[in-house]
Amino acid sequence: MSSPWIQALRSVALNVPDLARAEAFYTDIWRLRVVSRDAESLYLRGSGADHHLLSLHAAAALGIRHATLRARHAEALAAIAQATRAAGGRVLHETRASRDPAGGQALRIADPHGRVFHIVHGDAGHADTTDRPDVPQRLAHAVFNSHDVAATQRFMEQALGFRLADRTRIMAFMNCDRDHHTIALGDTDNDALNHIAFLMPAIDDVMRGGGRMGDAGYPIAWGPGRHGPGDNVFNYFIGPFGEVIEYTTEVEQIDDGHVAGAPGDWTWPPGRVDQWGIGPPRPELKAAQRCTFFAPA
Repeated sequence: MSSPWIQALRSVALNVPDLARAEAFYTDIWRLRVVSRDAESLYLRGSGADHHLLSLHAAAALGIRHATLRARHAEALAAIAQATRAAGGRVLHETRASRDPAGGQALRIADPHGRVFHIVHGDAGHADTTDRPDVPQRLAHAVFNSHDVAATQRFMEQALGFRLADRTRIMAFMNCDRDHHTIALGDTDNDALNHIAFLMPAIDDVMRGGGRMGDAGYPIAWGPGRHGPGDNVFNYFIGPFGEVIEYTTEVEQIDDGHVAGAPGDWTWPPGRVDQWGIGPPRPELKAAQRCTFFAPA
């Protein structure tokens, strides 16, 4: 099921209206560590090898700048640039030295609806990768809303080599490697960021994270639960600026023998939206999942 060009989701970059508040939340409460900073930006890592999972940039309002995908090999960058144009997207800059502190070579593209992807190869990583209790290891996935999921799915397939892993009534789950999905597309009336999911070492870390967040004034917005597609355990939260973030674990691992599911494969009894059915989402979660739009590229 793997993409010939994309290996993984490395990081997501967000604009935030209060950088000091963002740092306090994402270090003291969310449990990331600052690995690099300048006057206007912070770069935060988890316990895994990725240089950073999240970058935060001072701005007037919350917004997503881009998602960073790691290329499998250097030749993939030129192939993606060519495929992006053929699929109706834009190349925002050709391959050049990356300007973020992870380094490497980078290509930046936008899909026809304005989602921005930063594609990197040869970026720096960390050697100290021991799992730490209650600390995210890496990003599990990002979910983007789409007013035209079929068109967005085609772009992901044609420009980035993703493949459909599952389709429900409201979401298309896109695969690039062993994780069931790395990007998912929500069927909505907008093109905002839906949420960012951080992979935790085990269920206990997801559950303790829910308690820690509640103690800090950020109650669980949906969860605990276990999804159908992907089979992952989750707790969702609304961050300090309205961004939706998730602790997750036990993501299903798939291979070339995986057969994509269809909406009819994922039906629940009335009132249930996950396998466990014990954590109904609060209404404000859906509102928050519509508010984080891409900053102009």
